[in-house]
Amino acid sequence: MRLASLFTGGKDSVYATHLIRKSGEEVTCLVSMRPRRSDSWMFHSVNLHLVPLSAEALGIPLVQCETEGEKESEVEDLKSVLSSLDVDGVVSGAIASSYQRSRIERVCSELGLVTLTPLWGRDPVKLLREMIASGMVIMVTAVAALGLDEGWLGRILDSGAFEGLVMLSHRYGLNVCGDGGEMETLVLDAPFFKKSLRVLSSKRLWEGDGGNLLVEAELEDKTSHHRKA
Repeated sequence: MRLASLFTGGKDSVYATHLIRKSGEEVTCLVSMRPRRSDSWMFHSVNLHLVPLSAEALGIPLVQCETEGEKESEVEDLKSVLSSLDVDGVVSGAIASSYQRSRIERVCSELGLVTLTPLWGRDPVKLLREMIASGMVIMVTAVAALGLDEGWLGRILDSGAFEGLVMLSHRYGLNVCGDGGEMETLVLDAPFFKKSLRVLSSKRLWEGDGGNLLVEAELEDKTSHHRKA
């Protein structure tokens, strides 16, 4: 099958794409929806200017489309993009959001496309542990949940951060994978990346109980990166 993968550069979309390719399927393109508003119901909105770098790091062509980010109409925007592609199915990194999955499945059904959701229904604790063990370098770029303070912005999800998230999940009930909007991420590197993202600068924006980390980065050849290390 020729597949398009819904892509943000965050851990869920990157890992879902990786698992599908690892299973032997062909991901011919990545699809990035760029909402003009930050409160999109469907789509990730933080650091989308870095998606072209993430796509190049993975070595997969990228298709980008802007959407107003308005409820339901943004789903029609996604349908319009997918209808223009020569693919048989769509990959999604959805884990527990029935809102997102149901709308993606509806669009795909209307277009005669199959849907693949390799992360769906996975235990979030086991899944996050697996993602970290895969070698992905995952940076937290947004938080919006009780217990996730400003200190989490820019933090790399290593074993210590993992234990901290598990503790917070027990205390406050948050999803450690952030699939309920508690957290957004950016994958800086992975064993299956052709290049890595090097952070040049970052800026924290905090308001009320949540905030974002605005990141500027560049691609770095992995051999030169290892040489410097």
